[in-house]
Amino acid sequence: MTPKFYPLAAIAMLAAGGAAAGTLDDVKAAGKLKCGVSQGLPGFSTPDDSGKWTGLDVDYCRAVAATVLDDPEAVEFVSLSAKDRFTALSSGEIDILSRNTTWTITRDTDLGITFTGISYYDGQGMLVPASLGVTSALELDGATICTNTGTTTELNITDYFKQHDMTFELVALENSDEVVAAYGAGRCDVFTTDRSGVAAERLKLADPDAHVVLPETISKEPLGPSVRADDKEWERVSRWVLNALIEAEEYGITSENVDEMMSSNNPSVQRILGAGDNDYGAAMGLTKDWAARAIKAVGNYGEIYDRNVGPDTPLKLDRGVNNLWNNGGFMYAPPIR
Repeated sequence: MTPKFYPLAAIAMLAAGGAAAGTLDDVKAAGKLKCGVSQGLPGFSTPDDSGKWTGLDVDYCRAVAATVLDDPEAVEFVSLSAKDRFTALSSGEIDILSRNTTWTITRDTDLGITFTGISYYDGQGMLVPASLGVTSALELDGATICTNTGTTTELNITDYFKQHDMTFELVALENSDEVVAAYGAGRCDVFTTDRSGVAAERLKLADPDAHVVLPETISKEPLGPSVRADDKEWERVSRWVLNALIEAEEYGITSENVDEMMSSNNPSVQRILGAGDNDYGAAMGLTKDWAARAIKAVGNYGEIYDRNVGPDTPLKLDRGVNNLWNNGGFMYAPPIR
């Protein structure tokens, strides 16, 4: 039989027709976004007294849902341990992972996932009982240290103690609340995780003021959302929603003034909000007001930060390096143009 040849364009159309639907299509069809979060980390992802999830990581997922589904409440939050989070993402149990997770080379290359930005710049810290009288991590030779299994903290603490020729005993548990409970019960001398996590978990102790955070930051922990690496369309949606929230703060667009800013004469603002003839959503399978939807639903990055972890919250975390790039910090988003 003589083989039948097709133009390249036809082959591309056949391939597209035979391909499985991507995550964006799946989310639209389901009418909800499945978002992987922590087992309860105040300020980042935790249920309130009524069972509603709140936090910086939670608000990001609500922003994605607002962008894709025009409904920030159309999110199913899936509580995951540090050990199980990547399996849940790669298996399709969740659509996006927004769970105080550090971007590292091994996670980016070995797990079939890709990080889509940095939502919080952090570093590993240590919490000790004030009664120990310890003022520096360099005084912890021989200490027993509690942390979560399946995290970067185990490697970091091992590297730090080896570097300073100190010994320690590690107690690694899977459930975050179990780790805090073990520390609170005196099973270990030190609790270690990201500094934001230390501040959050400290609030769960019977007497938070009886514990102090040591001054050392022993690692870099850029935290951010991640998606499956084989879905470039969904990767772009995830990345640009975060970028839009950061850009919105830079240009003074807030949850309260989105409609007013639609008539701004600033071309950058018009592009972000999809005003006039600006339509950057079409190329991602979104509406032209995709970013406006997200900002109206949860606010810009500064609003999200202040509401969940800022100085007026129980965590009392200053912006520091999480300030915008033009205000002394690291937060910098590629431009929407």
